[in-house]
Amino acid sequence: MSLTEADLTAIERPHPRLLWLYVIRAVLTGPGFVILMPLLFFRYETMRFRFDSEGIQMRWGILFRKQVTLTYARIQDIHLTSGLIQRWLRLADVKIQTASGSAGAEMTLEGLLEFEAIRDFLYTRMRGYRDGSTRTPVAPAHVVGAEDGQVGELLREAVEELRAARVALERLAGRGPVEGPRDV
Repeated sequence: MSLTEADLTAIERPHPRLLWLYVIRAVLTGPGFVILMPLLFFRYETMRFRFDSEGIQMRWGILFRKQVTLTYARIQDIHLTSGLIQRWLRLADVKIQTASGSAGAEMTLEGLLEFEAIRDFLYTRMRGYRDGSTRTPVAPAHVVGAEDGQVGELLREAVEELRAARVALERLAGRGPVEGPRDV
C-alpha cells in the first residue's frame, strides 16, 4: 500500500486495536493487571502522533508527559517488530533509531495498521527522496584541475611532502632523521 503525505499527516492517534493489545498484555500479567491496565489505558488515550514536512513527533502521558521529536535527517535506521499477539491483531511497532548514544530505538510508533507503508515513507524521507522521485547518483569525487593520469602523480607528491614534514618534526624533537620505514 502506498502512503501519501496527506494520508500520513492524517494519522494522529493509534488504532483501537492497540488498546486490545494492551488489555491482553495486562491480563497475561495476572495480578499485575490492577496496576498495569490503568497505566496502559492512559498511555493509549494520551498517545498522539504528528507527521509533518520536517519530521515526526510523538507524545503521551498525563502526570509525566513525554514528547519525542525527530527530524527525518536524524533517522539512521527503521525496524518493524511484531510479536505473536501483534501479528494476530495485524499491528507492529515501528522502531526508529538515530545516531544517539543509546543502543535502543529513539522512538517507537505503536498501534499503526499501515506500519509497512509508514516504514517505506520514512525510508524515502530519511534518504532525501521527495514525492517518490528517485535519488540521483552521486558523481565520484575528482581532484580539481587534474586529469586521470595526474591523480597518481599528485598522490606521490603529497606522500613526499608528508615524509619531509615528518623528518623535519623529528629533527626538531632531537631524534634525527629517519633512514627508512620503521616498524611501529
